[in-house]
Amino acid sequence: MSWLHALGTVLGWTLYGISPTYRRNVKANLALAGYTDANTRRAAIASAGQMLAETPAIWLRPQDEVAGLVRDVVGMEAAKAEHDKGKALLFLTPHMGCFEVAAQYASKHVPITVLYRAPKIRWLEPLMREGRGRGDVRLVPADFAGVRELFAALKRAEAVGFLPDQVPGIGEGDWADFFGRPAYTATLAPKLAMRPDIVCFLAYARRLPRGEGYSIVLRPLPAALPGESGPRRINRALESLVRECPAQYLWGYNRYKTPRGAKPKPK
Repeated sequence: MSWLHALGTVLGWTLYGISPTYRRNVKANLALAGYTDANTRRAAIASAGQMLAETPAIWLRPQDEVAGLVRDVVGMEAAKAEHDKGKALLFLTPHMGCFEVAAQYASKHVPITVLYRAPKIRWLEPLMREGRGRGDVRLVPADFAGVRELFAALKRAEAVGFLPDQVPGIGEGDWADFFGRPAYTATLAPKLAMRPDIVCFLAYARRLPRGEGYSIVLRPLPAALPGESGPRRINRALESLVRECPAQYLWGYNRYKTPRGAKPKPK
């Protein structure tokens, strides 16, 4: 893994150098969140490349080996206690750290259904499904049939997970501030988090130095503030999570784009 992360660092800087759009997104999104220092930007560029380089290894290694890369877990006791009470678990894992390893590790403790969107590069989908959907990880598409399977897993008091900071499709989101700027945010997560039979945690796998593995961090979703919308509650929680490890958030992701057909951004 240390060699892959070294290769990934080079890959990250290569992408940053050749893509003006990606470079612009990284700088603008970091500045919006208040990170204008060069050290955080450099670390984020390297981290994005490391994510790309490590993904094939996570997909192709045996699942037990992948789970063995997790060196410690912060907050697992709280999640286990709630599951022991018969409650379903909702894991929200943003584009941060190695989100690929989080579901693989969780599935060693509880069956988990993961919602995904098909990649734009079609030939990647079979590889992605094979790499992610192993053991007790069930991969379902982000469509009506997939959401129905997700609800079935919740009814069985299992775990479900998806990316809460992925731009949703038309009719699946609403506008809510994310680091002070309106972002089209999925409404499914906040709706599920309000159900009394579900306990919601934010999770990410922090990449350890020198390829030594990962540390998984679980944080309970904070209670909503008075008058706060569901999507804003999720985004506020994500902001707090990102500030724990800003260098490993995927700042180059175009989080603020407007899906075609979505209602206009609030002014």
